[in-house]
Amino acid sequence: MDHDNTRRQATATRAAFFIPGFATAAWGPLVPYAKLRAGLDDAALGALLLCLGLGSLLAMPLAGALAARQGCRRVMLASVALMLATLPLLAALSDRWLLGGALLLFGAALGAMDCTMNIQAVTVERAAGRTMMSGFHAFYSIGSLAGAAAVTLLLQGGLAPLPATLVVVAMAVLPVVRHAGAWRRERAPAGAALFALPRGVVVAIGAVCFVSFLAEGAMLDWSAVFLHEAKGVELERAGWGFVAFNLAMTGMRLAGDGVVARLGRGRAVLSGGVVGGTGLAVATLLPGLEAGLVGYALLGIGCANIVPVMFSLAGEQTRMPARLAIAAVSTLGYAGVLAGPALIGFVAQGASLTAALVLVALALVAAGVLGAAIRVGRHA
Repeated sequence: MDHDNTRRQATATRAAFFIPGFATAAWGPLVPYAKLRAGLDDAALGALLLCLGLGSLLAMPLAGALAARQGCRRVMLASVALMLATLPLLAALSDRWLLGGALLLFGAALGAMDCTMNIQAVTVERAAGRTMMSGFHAFYSIGSLAGAAAVTLLLQGGLAPLPATLVVVAMAVLPVVRHAGAWRRERAPAGAALFALPRGVVVAIGAVCFVSFLAEGAMLDWSAVFLHEAKGVELERAGWGFVAFNLAMTGMRLAGDGVVARLGRGRAVLSGGVVGGTGLAVATLLPGLEAGLVGYALLGIGCANIVPVMFSLAGEQTRMPARLAIAAVSTLGYAGVLAGPALIGFVAQGASLTAALVLVALALVAAGVLGAAIRVGRHA
């Protein structure tokens, strides 16, 4: 691949990661409005939000099969179209059943895009012959920051949820129009398998992703609760823990390709697990908001490059076709996001939230050790 084409496809892949991050984060500020509009209590809202995760889990393996038959570009275009078509519905529907159906479709679009954009990223990275995956994943985080900020500013500026969402959809269309032409079109050979259960080294890669995503899910759902209930931080300040985590992760992913190239994949994953686990332990065991912010920032730095390295390995292993391995790893990782907060709540109910978060910290260190030991090749 020539240099100009490599650069064009790399830019297009960054755009592919930016779009679902932007759309997902745009939904976040709309959740309280949806709750009020549909008259939901906390339990009903929790059940409704599961529709989003269920849609993603169901769509990821299907997206890998469709990418094999139709190419990444067609699946990504269809996913983005469905994503941007359902986002305004989430800002307008008041019937809880219709809202649940829209969330299921929105989650399916996000899951399909997540799987297919990683197939695209592995292909582009392999063709370029250099480490690029952390930089791609950084643009998902950048999209998340941009999406949350855009909707929040529009709502604060006086726009109602629906027109604010339509503005956001128009903003998200721009990178699609500009960059979708460079999304990959290759298809699998006729007769190639469309589905496969993870096996061999892919199971280990998926396990590492499960733990890393579990830690990320813990930050999203439990960091503010822990800072408020266990450390006595005022509720209006408790959200700064997640901000510190997200900013640190984004910054580290932007620098991550260079870090992975210098350290090597094994040491980058091992150090990430140790730094992330230590950071979560610091945030959990030491008193005060300051220790929490430092610890959560360390967790973001530690987690930043683990998943990108795992996706690169999934694309290079030879036990399964890359597209099937990436679909399996995406599904296992996303299961960590969904199951993690519930598992933490279960342990917290039986012991304490502190104990649950310490267990996550230990699991992250163990995942770093496992990830550093993974080798890919003909005999992996």
